[in-house]
Amino acid sequence: MKWSDIFFPTGVTIGILVLWEVLVRIMEIPAFILPSPWEIGVCAATKAPLIWPHALATALEIILGIVLALVTSIPLAIFMFARPGIEKGLAPFLVASQAVPVFALAPLLVIWLGYGIWSKVFMAWVIIFFPITVSLLSGLKSCDPDFRRLFTLMGAGFWMQLRLLYWPWALPQFFSGLKVGVTVATIGAVIGEWVGAQKGLGYLMIQSNARLNTDLVFACILWLTVMGLGLWALVNFAEKRMVTWKNSV
Repeated sequence: MKWSDIFFPTGVTIGILVLWEVLVRIMEIPAFILPSPWEIGVCAATKAPLIWPHALATALEIILGIVLALVTSIPLAIFMFARPGIEKGLAPFLVASQAVPVFALAPLLVIWLGYGIWSKVFMAWVIIFFPITVSLLSGLKSCDPDFRRLFTLMGAGFWMQLRLLYWPWALPQFFSGLKVGVTVATIGAVIGEWVGAQKGLGYLMIQSNARLNTDLVFACILWLTVMGLGLWALVNFAEKRMVTWKNSV
């Protein structure tokens, strides 16, 4: 990694925060409308004991949603790849699952699954499931036909081809979809908490917004951002460890 890859985004981030701080102070914007980055940072630090249990609840919902998405999307993508007719039959349902606004699904999930953790986990799953499934299926289908014929001539069956050819070939696209999924997973969990929850960062944001504690709302957003960046970095690390040939080609 080049130093410019670190310094440039860091410099841009610092510049935006400094500009935000200066404009808030010059324009004398009240904190309940738009707090400054300094006030948000102080709130996130001083109220960490309050935020932390809610952050843990949201993190658990997101992680379970990611696990559930992986457990369901990988077999489904492989099944649709092995049976193209099944793909044609399920494709409209996959698209429809994303065409329906998540805000419309959230109240129904609360009714069906209750105010506990599982309605939020399922909401996160709805967000994550589609990009992982589509990206993996696309990666499997993009395999070079010449390699397919070579493996077939060598007597390799479908499952051997899947293990030795299709799966390694599809890994880069699979991780691309997984990166998208984990970074937007917070959206599903938080929306579920907005509709009905007893804890979580989304629940804390709604309570804080009703009391005009805007700095605490931004502090929750900061923690959610850190979660998303952390998950993206974790997936990126796993990709570099598993797709070792990507940067050498």
